[in-house]
This record gives sequence, C-alpha cells and structure tokens, in this order.
Amino acid sequence: MSLGVIVKAPEGLVLAAESRLTITMNGPNGSILPVYFDNALKLFSFQEFNNIGVVTWGQALIGRRSAQNLLPEFEAEIQGKSGLSVSDFAKRLGDFFTARWEKSGEAFQGVPMTFAVGGFDKQDPYGKVYVLDVPNKPNPEERNSNEFGYTLGGQQELIGRIIRGYDPSILSLVAQKFSLDENAIAELQNELTPFQIPIPIDSMPLQDCVNFAIFLIRTTIDVQSLYLGIRGCGGPIDVATITQAEGLHYVQKKQIIGEAPIPYEKEE
Repeated sequence: MSLGVIVKAPEGLVLAAESRLTITMNGPNGSILPVYFDNALKLFSFQEFNNIGVVTWGQALIGRRSAQNLLPEFEAEIQGKSGLSVSDFAKRLGDFFTARWEKSGEAFQGVPMTFAVGGFDKQDPYGKVYVLDVPNKPNPEERNSNEFGYTLGGQQELIGRIIRGYDPSILSLVAQKFSLDENAIAELQNELTPFQIPIPIDSMPLQDCVNFAIFLIRTTIDVQSLYLGIRGCGGPIDVATITQAEGLHYVQKKQIIGEAPIPYEKEE
C-alpha cells in the first residue's frame, strides 16, 4: 500500500510520504481484515549524506523488521563514504536490503519493498532520482534523467484519475478486452494526453512543488477515508526538500509525542 512522491524541479527535489502501515489478519469465516497504524516512517534522511533522501512504499517488513529498523545497519556500512554519488548510494541501498531479504528466507510474494532515492551529486545543478525494488529489481533505475517531473509509488490510482484523467489500470483492462498489443496501447495513451491536467514542473518554484506533493497525498487520504476498500494511505504527511545549496531540509515531520496534558483546576 502507501503512497510516495518525489518531485524533480529546477530549484530542487521534494520528497513526501504518508504514514499508514497496513497489515492483515484472519477474521471469522475465512475473511481477511485490514488493520491500520498511522505512524510509520517512510521518508528517511542520513547523517553523513545531507544531500540524499529516501522514500519507501510497498512491502513494509522483511520478516519482522521494517525499513526504519534496518537503516541504522545500512548507515553503519556506508559510514565514512560521504563522497558516494546518488547512483552509488542507491546501488548500495539495493544490495543491502536484498541481502537482508535473502537472509530472512522470505519467499517473494505480493508487492516488493520499493525505494526511491533522491539527491544531488557535487557540482550538479539538478537533482537525480533512482527507483529500485527489493528483492526482484535491486539495481537502481533513474527517473526523469534529462527532464523534470514527478515519480509516484504505491496507491496512485486516485492521482491518475485526477491528473491523467483515467485510472492507470484501465489500460491493461482495455488491452485484455480488445486484444491490443503494446503499440496500440501506446497510441491510446497518446490519444488520451489532452485529458491530462498540465503540471509545469519545469517552471514551478520549490514551494509550489511542495504544495503539489502534499496535494497528491492529502487528496488520496481524504478520498480513501470515504470509500469502501483498502484505505492504504493515512496519518501525517512527512515532507522534505533537497537543494544543492542547503541539502536536505524537513518541511514537516511527525514527532513521537505523549498524551496531551490534562488541565488542572484547583477546587475553591
């Protein structure tokens, strides 16, 4: 489940993620019941790599360990290697989590554990974004390598309906129903382009990119709160920016808190 967003714009990168952890349990009469927790951490920063951030979605656990639980071990492995490029960092991240997956003995089923790595290499004017899947595609693939744009992961069907004008799953349904090949589907996508909402990422200031990322996640959360189905997105939205000049900066980040204090009224 989940929803992660990385926006690559001229002024920098925006990374955003919601906080819902969805697990399932066996209910009565063979039913499957979803259980939600709204405080999972899916946006990560690193002490020695202020120029890099990571968003995760999909599979939440390897065995009983979350990405958040495993990352201190990854940071220990890359300690003292702050000169790594964004692509090398992403490759090491994929290798690390693949090794942990293999060590756990988990059989791959369902969705992978996906990571989107964003950051700046030294002297580069624009950021870079890489995506990798554990355990089946651990080698990072660059997104929007020579252009600006946004990368989405997780439950993005509602975003597709708003921005593209249709649910992305419709294409596979149409292809199956009418026996269309890849060329025909590509032509169909091209014909549907006028229905998309034009988002000029290549002209947008960083603040507007932050607003855009929050809009995508907040809208998904709000719509899911009203419908029948798996509500895989929820909880606080964590957001960070990365720029060449300032590195990673959290725009908003949830904190672990206690119960709000109860006011005491002295008896007269």
